[in-house]
Amino acid sequence: MSIQTYILIQTEVGKAAAVAKAVGSIPGVNIAQGVGGPYDVIMRAEAGSMEEFGRTILAKVQAVPGITRTLTCPVVND
Repeated sequence: MSIQTYILIQTEVGKAAAVAKAVGSIPGVNIAQGVGGPYDVIMRAEAGSMEEFGRTILAKVQAVPGITRTLTCPVVND
């Protein structure tokens, strides 16, 4: 069984497109799009476990330049 998560991302001004492109290229990320509202980018990712998610996806997201804040939302019912 795999876990799925959404991550809401706030970026520096003018960085949303570059951040969406960068996180969208991370293996395990299914989609990354710019959005309107309090967050600038929303992404959806899938991993085998929360440990794997943190190690292989979240660590890479946090290293992307231009991100100021994230909110991780694990999917509880699929």
